[in-house]
Amino acid sequence: MADTTHFEHSHDIVISASPAEILDYVSNPQTWCEWMPATHAIDSENRALRQGEEFFEKWHTRQGEVSLDWRVTEHIDGSSWVAQTHTDFTGPVIARYTVEEIPDGTRYTRTIINPERPKAPTDAMITRMNDEAVVCLDNIKSAVERRTAASGA
Repeated sequence: MADTTHFEHSHDIVISASPAEILDYVSNPQTWCEWMPATHAIDSENRALRQGEEFFEKWHTRQGEVSLDWRVTEHIDGSSWVAQTHTDFTGPVIARYTVEEIPDGTRYTRTIINPERPKAPTDAMITRMNDEAVVCLDNIKSAVERRTAASGA
């Protein structure tokens, strides 16, 4: 077996919405094109997906388009959602979204895990991941808070 490295990166933000509202939004892959700049096509039901369900994403990288087949491996209402895919260049990719109610709102955490990455990401790659994460989290916060305000919640 080839040598691999475990890579895990988390980012979080506080959102003025309930844990359920946030998790329902981010666990619906149809919303990903709204908040994730690298995602430009999704094939899924237009709702939060449950454990065992699958969906398809077209994702743009610096080297071109990548097609990803995802499978939801966990969905705990109001708590967490996990999905997994695989790429040739990173190996397995796990996306874990968690929500936790705190005094100022809800802390949403997005963690991306590569448990068997062929090689460690470079500092430049990590900088790009961090920059993208800031954009994603800001987009999620804006969208969820806008939806919450519109629904009168």
